[in-house]
Amino acid sequence: MKLHEPVPGGPCWAELGTSDLEAAERFYAGLFGWHCGTDAGAQAGGRTIARLDGAAVAALAPLDQPGRPVAWNVSFAVRDADTAVRQVTAAGGTVAQGPADVFDAGRSVVAVDPTGAVFQLWQRRSFPGAGVFNAPGSLGWVELLTREPGRAADFYTTVFGWTVTTSDRYPQWGIEGADFGGMVTMDEKFPHEVPAHWLPYFAVADVDTAAAGTTGAGGTVLMPPTPVPEGPRIAVLRDPQGAMFGVYRAGDER
Repeated sequence: MKLHEPVPGGPCWAELGTSDLEAAERFYAGLFGWHCGTDAGAQAGGRTIARLDGAAVAALAPLDQPGRPVAWNVSFAVRDADTAVRQVTAAGGTVAQGPADVFDAGRSVVAVDPTGAVFQLWQRRSFPGAGVFNAPGSLGWVELLTREPGRAADFYTTVFGWTVTTSDRYPQWGIEGADFGGMVTMDEKFPHEVPAHWLPYFAVADVDTAAAGTTGAGGTVLMPPTPVPEGPRIAVLRDPQGAMFGVYRAGDER
């Protein structure tokens, strides 16, 4: 990711919704070295903040609705959540929740793009988002997996003004050319029941060690450590509760 702090239109936060909060805290603490502490908000519902050297890097929370899938969710920063909602709906997306104030931290929206991928919008107040990017244990890339790449590109460039590279192999999202993510077209290799979704990638010092640590802690390697042409070494993993995420070697450039 060529962004090093939250900026309007860029990814600013990742939050896990999980069926077993304590187990997830142990898993990610072992994998990434996170220190998890309960959110100080009186109505946070057991949500915890993961930190590296004191900097907030992600959140973990119990599932708030029956039947909601265990998953990582990606948030994008916006200047005004209400304006962003109008842009989302005008471009063909839908709003699943919000806008809603989150204490004095900011204003949140859960939205769905026209291809079915869920994402979140975040209007900062006292909380801007992650305090560090691209370092081992922190968010460093976000990837959209969709069966309708053209429709997705039209939507996100309209709503956020993103740039998108013209690549059949792997289009990349950017803000004024500063790339922060990419897009994968879901083909027949993806089970029909797997919906379009955003996948966060976290930086690690060693991808092979992260993959081995995942299986050793009860998780699953979905895509084994693989070198990307002109890019980093990556892997796609699943935690013991079922949430998918990616890892890549810190310091490698996409």
